[in-house]
Amino acid sequence: MQKYTQLSIENRHQIKALLDAGHNQSEIARTIGVHRSTISRELRRNVAKSSGEPNSYCPEEAQQLTDKRHRKKPKHRRFSRQLKTQARRWLTQEKLSPELISGRWQVLGIDGVSHETIYQWIWKAKQAKDSTDKNLYKHLKHGRRKRKRGNYQDGRGTITGRVPITERPEVVEKRQRLGDIEVDLMMGKAHKSALLVLTDRTTLLTALEKVTSRKAEGMADRITQRLGRIPSAFIKTLTFDNDKAFARHQDIAEQLDVDTYFTRPYTSQDKGTVENRIGVLRRFFPKGTDLREIPAERIKTVEQYLNFRPVRKFDYLNPIQQTLKHRAASVALMD
Repeated sequence: MQKYTQLSIENRHQIKALLDAGHNQSEIARTIGVHRSTISRELRRNVAKSSGEPNSYCPEEAQQLTDKRHRKKPKHRRFSRQLKTQARRWLTQEKLSPELISGRWQVLGIDGVSHETIYQWIWKAKQAKDSTDKNLYKHLKHGRRKRKRGNYQDGRGTITGRVPITERPEVVEKRQRLGDIEVDLMMGKAHKSALLVLTDRTTLLTALEKVTSRKAEGMADRITQRLGRIPSAFIKTLTFDNDKAFARHQDIAEQLDVDTYFTRPYTSQDKGTVENRIGVLRRFFPKGTDLREIPAERIKTVEQYLNFRPVRKFDYLNPIQQTLKHRAASVALMD
């Protein structure tokens, strides 16, 4: 059976020349190398209607008629209404990027679409006049601005007993075990409140606690209470920056039986893992947000979003799944 192929504009010029030379449809089909029905269908469907001569064949107009039919032809759309609803919810509520949305579909075994298709949908909706998705683009991440440093008092140089990050064991850099945790504060409006952010370097599992005071005593209590829920076998080290709020690090180390280390001043890459998570948190709580007005339930919801958020370097598994994998491996090694 001869395979059907679409006629090109060159084929149509050949048809025109052969018709003018007096060849019949069978002869034209053999010359071009297509089935006779292809030529019959071409002349039946694409005869020019606007030409001065009735039933005349014009290659250019035949091509235009074909292109018009193809544009109107019903097409199977992989990006279904159900997928769009799911993508819309993940984008607006969980602040997932199009790449992470596509990756989550892969992990869930859903026949989704690529991140390029999602971007096209978002930008097309932005240009539409009455689209319900006109403002979806506002939930995309447009890049990060540098964190401002300087006009507030942070108490650097006043923390005693600090151990520099250069003395932290090499195993921490390998990110192969649970329990190496980076600690930081994400400040709210006018530095009147903050989120305490604790992130495991290996799995990105993150805990959030709202704090209204940066006094060292209260901060130490919040850290030990939150981390005290975790079995001691899964807490190895804590890495802080030089904020005076972490001045009671020795009390924390004693209560949790962990080693504590401090980054170099003004060197955010020393705690790049928790900085990365704070970058994602800013999509939920932009700079200037008064965290005192954010209810605890909302903080908990965002923490869950963060820990169920797909991660590209984990092949789009989320921090919860990655933690379970590492815990299973750790238990197996101890058996």
